[in-house]
Amino acid sequence: MIYIVKPFIYLIVINKSSIMKTSIYFLAFILLFTCSSTDDGNSDNNPIEDIEIYFPPNNSDLWETESPSDLGWNSDEIEPLINFLDEKNTKSFIILYNGKIVIERYLNEHSSSSSWYWASAGKTLTSTASGIAQDEGLLNINNKVSDYLGTGWTSASLEKENLITCKNLLSMDSGLDDSICDNVSAENLQYIADAGDRWAYHNVYVKMQDVIAEASNSTWSSYFNAKLRDRIGMSGIWIPLGDLSVYWSNTRSMARLGLLIYAKGKWDDVLIVSDSFLNEATNTSHNINEAYGYVWWLNGKSSFHLPQSQLEFPGNLIPNAPDDMYAALGKNDQKIYVVPSKKLVVIRMGDAAEDENFALSTFDNDLWEKINAVIN
Repeated sequence: MIYIVKPFIYLIVINKSSIMKTSIYFLAFILLFTCSSTDDGNSDNNPIEDIEIYFPPNNSDLWETESPSDLGWNSDEIEPLINFLDEKNTKSFIILYNGKIVIERYLNEHSSSSSWYWASAGKTLTSTASGIAQDEGLLNINNKVSDYLGTGWTSASLEKENLITCKNLLSMDSGLDDSICDNVSAENLQYIADAGDRWAYHNVYVKMQDVIAEASNSTWSSYFNAKLRDRIGMSGIWIPLGDLSVYWSNTRSMARLGLLIYAKGKWDDVLIVSDSFLNEATNTSHNINEAYGYVWWLNGKSSFHLPQSQLEFPGNLIPNAPDDMYAALGKNDQKIYVVPSKKLVVIRMGDAAEDENFALSTFDNDLWEKINAVIN
């Protein structure tokens, strides 16, 4: 077995200012190594016969399970995984295999009925609803945002504002200044580069909720609930938090969203969102940050960018995870991992495993080391 070790350091400089105060934060963390191996766990060496995807019934607590031993997993490694999660401030953890629950644990005074925040993992709810609205012919993500919101929704000149499409909002390359604040009023949405020329993790994506509301002649919450949440049996609610709107739900609701995406937009025999949109959403959406789709983070790319940084980092986003994995990553380690090659959906909710973070952290790679010990 041959390993190639490539040490490197992530340095993230966070510079966010607001009317009330200006703060500069420096967050530096070291990902111990990226490695490639002749036996790295990313290939399916023990393929299991394809079976139909299982979907839990809506409006029910029923959810079928699968035994780890029946899948050929290493059951002896499950408790070390759970102990690790417990030590890392985890509230809840689920692994689905082809839709069925294989592992489900609630820790640190959390329960199956407890709600927790999705943070930026909830961006994928907005992306999915955008795909539904496009499928219904209500909008086209290639159209400029001002077609739906009117002009003047930013402080940019009309010429520059009209360069910004709905796709730019979902891809995080609107060209608007991300250093001002999370408030997306026009005065805070200031031009810094042409749309498509600069990737920056920015709360301006939330304008897609306004686009959907205008295009559907509804409210964002009403459209989201009717077209996505209720159709796949999720619970949850959007709660204002300062300048943000944050989704809260129980853990199984997050798992339902992950399962929908794994199933290419179908829930049982009902098409919720088209596979063609999800294929775009879970692949590289522009040429700046290879590891980003329509708010989904993508593994297996040659480089990536991180929130609050213009630096490009070489290698996989999460080296220990399978190359085909894509993920919803939220502040303080809220996680949805989808791995088609392994038929897996993995959910983690809780407090930050270590230091506060905006999306990716060293916890991702450490967690996948523990998961691999179970599934491989």
